[in-house]
Amino acid sequence: MTPHPVQPLSPDAPQFSRVHDPRHPLTRPYVPQAAAFASGALTPRAFLEARIATLEADEPAIAAFVTLGLDAARSAADAASARWKAGQPLSPIDGMPIVVKDMIETADLPTQMNSPIFQGFDARRDAACVLALRQAGAVVVGKTVTTEFACGNSGPTRNPYDTSRTPGGSSSGSAAAVGAGMASLGLGTQTHGSTIRPAGYCGAYALKATHGALHVGGLAPLAPTLDHLGLIGASLEDVWAAAMAISVRIGGMPPHPGLVGPLEAPPAHRPTTLVRLDTLGWAETPASSQAAFEDAVARLARGGVRILDAGNDPATAALEATLRGINDYANDLLAWEARWPLSSYRAHGADQVGGRIHDLLARAGRLDAAGYASALKERARLRAMVADFVGRTDGFVMLASSGPAIRDHAFTGSRNFALPWTLVGAPAFALPLLVDEGMPLGVQVAGFADQDAAACGIAAWVRDTLLSTDA
Repeated sequence: MTPHPVQPLSPDAPQFSRVHDPRHPLTRPYVPQAAAFASGALTPRAFLEARIATLEADEPAIAAFVTLGLDAARSAADAASARWKAGQPLSPIDGMPIVVKDMIETADLPTQMNSPIFQGFDARRDAACVLALRQAGAVVVGKTVTTEFACGNSGPTRNPYDTSRTPGGSSSGSAAAVGAGMASLGLGTQTHGSTIRPAGYCGAYALKATHGALHVGGLAPLAPTLDHLGLIGASLEDVWAAAMAISVRIGGMPPHPGLVGPLEAPPAHRPTTLVRLDTLGWAETPASSQAAFEDAVARLARGGVRILDAGNDPATAALEATLRGINDYANDLLAWEARWPLSSYRAHGADQVGGRIHDLLARAGRLDAAGYASALKERARLRAMVADFVGRTDGFVMLASSGPAIRDHAFTGSRNFALPWTLVGAPAFALPLLVDEGMPLGVQVAGFADQDAAACGIAAWVRDTLLSTDA
């Protein structure tokens, strides 16, 4: 197997299994602690030290990190503590402990992309998102494990609830670190399913914003029309405040002006109508996970929401049929657009990249411009179908993954539930609200392009409804 810059986890590493309780998760939100920071009852430094204690206890079993920067993190947390004490925090996330996927450049820590080619690589600059978050006061704890170039060989990371299972990928370490309570926010990426799926597996919240609404400068490119910055957080409030901190300081990816909305998470808003989607993933979803989702949808309906599905709405049935045929052209888009940089990496030597890289380049070699144009046309047709629902529904609800995290470490799980809204290019949230096999099972709430704030308000209502004991 191709060597990695981070060593595989030893077979002698500690193992554990913990039960997920959506009302009492392992995650540790930051933004909801604002009143305690303002009063002095809690300081960002004390909050950080608690996260470091969790890291030191769980990292030997989970292996979420490639590199750590704890001295710098402590200094940054002290500065944030002084600002809160003076009543002058830089933003709602001032002092928030964050981790950064090792596909994203940082000025003070190497960016190695789980590849021997980039062993020790020092970018000497912060990616746009990292720069913006630092300007807002965020505290970088370290760099987290990614699959190779966000599309290849897996790293050593284990699921924070059950170390026999995958954390998902490619944002493996960020999801595991946040899910375990080692940090309140993790930066990730999503080109097919790399934020929504691991967040759902690891019991964390996540946002994949409208394509282009969050700047991707300094993220190692893969497929430009598919690449998204992803945020994995301990709460909806954490992911939204961090997303807005990036947008107001750096904007979107030109020509997109950036995410629009309030600096803090919009209030919960009950939708009138939601479209329930099964997608291609339903057929591979265990019956127990299907039952958990069916119960969740029934609870949303009892909360006063009209549910459209393939059985009662012809337009939804047509969309479902289209979603079952997306994999081929989605892979064509990825393979064609990723010829560079993947072919450049392979030029270092065939043995320097993993099998998935070779497979993608072989697929690209079988395509031509007409094949790529056909894939673009299919995606445009999907986006038009979703846009036709504007005015008929407030949003969409589906699972974040086809069941709980699988018992595997080489394979990070199916992306069939996360892929659709990557192609649509519209906002999607992962909410860790369900349980199956004692593991987190994520609900996905999706919206329309550039209506991220509205989707966040609906996600908050779905969260509150499904966590309520009265629903």
